Amino acid sequence: MTHTDTMERRYSTHDHDVVIVGGGPAGCSAGVFTARAGLDTVIFDRGRSSISRCAHLENYLGFPGGIDIETMYELMHDHARTAGCAFVPDLVESVGRRDDGVGFVVQPQEGEPVTARRVVAATRYDGEYLRGLDEDAAMFETDEHDGEEREPFDGTDADHDGVTPVEGLYVASPSDEADLQAIVAAGRGGRVARRVVADARIDAGWWEAAATRPDWVRRRAELDDEWADRETWVEWFDEYLGEDAPVDPSSERYRRVREAAIDDARDSYVAPAEIERRSGEGRRTLAGHLGAEAVVEAFDDETLLEAMDDDVIRAYVAAEHQSPEASD
Repeated sequence: MTHTDTMERRYSTHDHDVVIVGGGPAGCSAGVFTARAGLDTVIFDRGRSSISRCAHLENYLGFPGGIDIETMYELMHDHARTAGCAFVPDLVESVGRRDDGVGFVVQPQEGEPVTARRVVAATRYDGEYLRGLDEDAAMFETDEHDGEEREPFDGTDADHDGVTPVEGLYVASPSDEADLQAIVAAGRGGRVARRVVADARIDAGWWEAAATRPDWVRRRAELDDEWADRETWVEWFDEYLGEDAPVDPSSERYRRVREAAIDDARDSYVAPAEIERRSGEGRRTLAGHLGAEAVVEAFDDETLLEAMDDDVIRAYVAAEHQSPEASD
């Protein structure tokens, strides 16, 4: 997880930095990126993502035998929670501007309203909750369907990164560019989220080149002795990210952004022990969602025993012999 100090929390008068409406692939993907960047993120999800209409998901990369929808949904939500997102199991009825014009008021069907600096629309079929913002931009267009006139939400005003004419409102779904398949929608959510993160950083004093760095984890072994020195990172920033900065390099703002960007970049390189720890945690989390019975069924008894570490087996047997049940 990155540790960028966007400063949005420090000065914010909003309940959340980002509210995402919709907990399907687009919404969860967006939430993973915004939460990892340090933005306080909440996802409103009523459990009716269009992905739930699938009988079985067979074309999502990384699952060669396909995956059942319930497990996929649980994995997406667990991933978003692990990244730092909170979930609200409620339907959003409306999104409107705050009285001061900065940010939004999000009104759910059952709970209390919350405020947010930014809102990401990630509900493919229904954007009615955004009608209160239509004065700022024409997001609802009249058309005819089966002989009846209707006025559905039109997300085509959003640009390639999901930015809309309404400041602070982004559309991950619906989208003409990526709206028909779960794996594409997730990619769209991630792309939109990167724009949200960049805009939040820019509001905090960053500039475009510095604000749009990738979110990744890399091997520390890729860094030689020269890059172990922080001064090398300072030179890198000044040359590649600071040369066209719209601020004085001697200013406090420049130094603050440079320090945060360097910390962010250096934190993305992890040692072998940390890579191994994260890999093990990832496999255990996945196995936990699949369940012990499913894991056992995937192997025959001989293969399962061969895969088990001898020390683990000995420790388990010893613990069983020492347990109160074993002595009864």
